[in-house]
Amino acid sequence: MTKPIRLSRHAEMQLDRRGADEDEIINAVRQSKWENADLGRLQCRKDFPYNNQNWNGKHYKTKQVRPIFIEAPNEIVIVTVYVYYF
Repeated sequence: MTKPIRLSRHAEMQLDRRGADEDEIINAVRQSKWENADLGRLQCRKDFPYNNQNWNGKHYKTKQVRPIFIEAPNEIVIVTVYVYYF
């Protein structure tokens, strides 16, 4: 059984500010390799084509989404998300 993924309030608040959406985060967690992160948390990274879209006045070809999360017994909780453009 696949565990449901839930965004914390903090992670939800960061989506617009950092330019990510919930589908990208779920996709990253489901399809990318998990690695250890600080404070006993987990992280993963996934690149998405960005096709020269404008972010903060600049054009980028790639957007990388890096969710930080906790795997609880019955769910995966996204603590925060970082987004990189290049």
